[in-house]
Amino acid sequence: MLFEFDSDQQLWQKTVREVTAKECPPTLIRSVVDGGADPASLWKSYLGMGWTELADPDAAVELAIVVEELGRATDPTPFLATTTQYAPLAGDSGPDHAGAAVYDGVKAYRDSSGWVLHGTALRVLDGDRAEQIAVATETGVFTVAADKVTAKRSAVFDPVLHVADVTFDAVRVDDPLTGIDVERARHIALTGLALSTVGACQRVLDLALDHVRNRQQFGVAIGSFQAVKHRATDMHVAIQRARALAYFAALTVAENDPRRRLAASMAKAAAGECQSLVFRNGLQLFGAMGFTWENDLQFALKRARAAEHMLGSASEHRALIAEEYRATFV
Repeated sequence: MLFEFDSDQQLWQKTVREVTAKECPPTLIRSVVDGGADPASLWKSYLGMGWTELADPDAAVELAIVVEELGRATDPTPFLATTTQYAPLAGDSGPDHAGAAVYDGVKAYRDSSGWVLHGTALRVLDGDRAEQIAVATETGVFTVAADKVTAKRSAVFDPVLHVADVTFDAVRVDDPLTGIDVERARHIALTGLALSTVGACQRVLDLALDHVRNRQQFGVAIGSFQAVKHRATDMHVAIQRARALAYFAALTVAENDPRRRLAASMAKAAAGECQSLVFRNGLQLFGAMGFTWENDLQFALKRARAAEHMLGSASEHRALIAEEYRATFV
């Protein structure tokens, strides 16, 4: 495995960053939150540029680059749910529609007329605006058109993020999909959330560094104070650690490496621990200004925090890592 971007990947990262800076600026995010603007045109531009075609596992690192950059931009579209959750679970390597994934809460049974889904899945990312939903059950994986279910958006910490409770009330579906590796799909989903968190944390650090370079106290920039430097350095180290583990997880997906299960949990745990530290230090460096609605810091902080509450927290994944270690080495 290579642990550094090659020249093509570096160019891809630069291109994605330039596109997001132009197409998904902070003004768009604020217009979505304050004015209820519809980000549909942004989603269509992603489809037009072929970014959703990166859902193929062979392009896991290239997709990881996009997911991190969109996390950094607080992307308001269903890109994360579609490419890292729905597509792997539905076996769709290039979705041209918004999708969501359900991993638990729904049961499948068969009657004289065919397969039926019943249950309620809680906190489904983009469950309220997906066109198709992939549902993992003990029986197998099914795909369902969104108009067959009832989705209710939940009020969550991140006002840009769409999270919904999705109810399947005796929904009739076709036969389950074949050849779907549910465990692998879940690992990709965990890696996607970790990368989105890393991107959001990087945005917090970028904003904080810009602030401490320009904020004056006692005639000098507050960034020159040792205590401020220590907090910024801690943030940088935590982000680099979480980023390294997240990209390692993406590499294990691309290579179908058997360490994928452990790598995905390590990435999710590191990202959760990273956002906790970055959240505290980022607010501390901004002081009271960081709590104001007018400060764009809030959007990155909320995006970083939100992912911690999906598909397992840092502590839960730490426990999984410990169990894996004990089963293997003890």
